[in-house]
Amino acid sequence: MWEVYILSQSRLPRLSYKSREMLIGEYIHTIDSKKRLALPAKFRREVGTKLIVSTGFERSLYVHTPGSWEKMTEELSGTSLGTADERSLNRFFLASAFETDVDAIGRILIPDYLKDFAGLTEKVAVIGLRSRIELWDEEEWQKYKARVAKDADKLAEKLGNI
Repeated sequence: MWEVYILSQSRLPRLSYKSREMLIGEYIHTIDSKKRLALPAKFRREVGTKLIVSTGFERSLYVHTPGSWEKMTEELSGTSLGTADERSLNRFFLASAFETDVDAIGRILIPDYLKDFAGLTEKVAVIGLRSRIELWDEEEWQKYKARVAKDADKLAEKLGNI
């Protein structure tokens, strides 16, 4: 004998993707006079209340949740002291790291030394890259995108099947 249950939508469990952060997309936001940057609303739902901002490659800044930061730094620190190159890369990321709170309206503080490193002006490209966010000066981001778009097919071929 079969039993049929009808559940209203309000009784269905809400699915959460928090454990599988999916930060994607490109947004242009403005840094205010107090060095605060508003995160895109879609990102705010995923990142929680604490973030780590550090130097990144190509003069960008990396923004990580504590979980993704821990994963990245564990991979960087595979050996106790490592090679000179490994130590240099660790210093590049870890010495610049800044822990910041996400305020009630979704803004984070970007300290001067990180703003200067990335050449951030008023307009900032906020880029979602699955488990991290990158911050770029908008003008530099547009140049970078154009350069990569021109060679995207060659990059895909070089790196293998996507």
